[in-house]
Amino acid sequence: MNAHGWRRLRDVPLLATLPDAGLTALWDASVPRRYDTGEILRAQGTPADHLLVLLEGRAAASATTTVGRVVGFGTWDGPCALDKVALLDGVGHTATFTALTPCAVRAVPRARFTALLDDSATVRAHVFRLLAAQARAQQDRLTDTVTLPCEARLAAWLLERTASERPAAAVSLPGGQRELADLLGVTRVTVNRALSRLRRDGLVRWAEDGRIEVVAPELLALRAAPDADAPG
Repeated sequence: MNAHGWRRLRDVPLLATLPDAGLTALWDASVPRRYDTGEILRAQGTPADHLLVLLEGRAAASATTTVGRVVGFGTWDGPCALDKVALLDGVGHTATFTALTPCAVRAVPRARFTALLDDSATVRAHVFRLLAAQARAQQDRLTDTVTLPCEARLAAWLLERTASERPAAAVSLPGGQRELADLLGVTRVTVNRALSRLRRDGLVRWAEDGRIEVVAPELLALRAAPDADAPG
C-alpha cells in the first residue's frame, strides 16, 4: 500500500466522522490481509479482538444453530466494517464471515478503535446511529421471514441487489442457491422453485455468466409487496 492508503478508510461508513489524523492512526495500527474466494475471514464465536474493515470484495455472514442448521445473515460489499457489535460487546464474533470474492481487509486492533469512541462524542454518536439502523434492518428482515412468502422475499432481495451490482440489472447469487436459501430462511428447493416461477413469468432470466438479470423490475416490485399474494 502507498503512503496515502489510509484515505481508503474515508469510504467506510463506520469511520465517516473520523478526522484524517484518526484515519491515519487506524491505518498505521492495522494489519493487511487478503482472502481468496471461499476462505473464512472470521469464525463464529472466536474472540473479536480486531475491527475487520473490508476494503474490497464481498463477504457473507452465517451462523450454525445448536441443531446444525445454517442461518444466513446477509452479504456485505467493501468498503465496510464487519461485525461491529462483536467488537463492542467483547463476547465473540456473532457469525462466520466467508469470502464470496477475493477480499482485501485491514484488521484494526479493538483497543485502538474503542479508544476513539471514548475520546470523541461525535464518533461515538455516529457509531451508535449505525448500530441502531442495523438492528432495525435486522428486525425488518426477521419480520419478513415470518410474514412473507419465499417468492416475495426473493423478489425484494433481487431488487435490493440490483442497486449495488454492476451492471445494475444483473445479480450474482451469494455462494449459489444454497446460501441464498439460508439467507431467506427456506430450503434450496424452495428457492429454486421461486426462481423458476419468476423466470417463467418473464421477470428474470439467467445471464450467460450465471448471474440473474432482472427483466421487469416494476413487476418484480409488485411480487415483493407484502400483499403480493392477495386477490386483486
